[in-house]
Amino acid sequence: MTSSTTPGGLARFNALEERTAHAALVEVCASAAWARGLLARRPYATPDALLAASDAVMAKLSAADLAEAMAGHPPIGRPEPGDPTSSREQRGMAGAPEELRARMLELNLAYQEKFGHVFLIRATGRTGEQMRDAVEERLGNAPEQEYEIVRAELTAINRIRLGRLLEEEEV
Repeated sequence: MTSSTTPGGLARFNALEERTAHAALVEVCASAAWARGLLARRPYATPDALLAASDAVMAKLSAADLAEAMAGHPPIGRPEPGDPTSSREQRGMAGAPEELRARMLELNLAYQEKFGHVFLIRATGRTGEQMRDAVEERLGNAPEQEYEIVRAELTAINRIRLGRLLEEEEV
C-alpha cells in the first residue's frame, strides 16, 4: 500500500522524524525497547500491520523491559493527576463509592507486595467492580502465571493506545 492510500493517522506516524515518533510511542508504552522495535519496522502499510508489530515486539520483551513498561502505569483508582490517558482508561473507577476505592487501594498494595509491581489490567471499558474482582482473582496466581497475564494486558493496552495515536490530528 502506498502512503497515498495509507490512512491519514498512519501516514502521519510513518512520516514522523524518528525522535518525535519515539516520544509518541513512549507515551503509548513506557518501554524503550518496545518503542525501538516499532520504529525499526516503519513504515507500516496498514494499521493492522502496526498492531501486529506491536504484538510481536511485546511478546519478546525481557523482564526488565516489561518492568519499564509497567512503571508507566499508575495504580488502578489513582490515575496520574493531569494525565488524560490514565484518567480516561480508568473511568470505571471515577465514580466508584468510597468503599470500593478503599478496597482497590488495599488490593493494589497486596498485589504490589506479592508481585513487586503495579496491578495492570486493560481498564478501558471495565467497571470498578470488574477491576476489583480481577485483582482479587489474580492475587491467587503464581508469579510466572501473572507475568504472562501482565504481558497480555500490556499488549491489549498498547493496541488501544496505538489506535488512539493514529486517530490524533497531529502526533
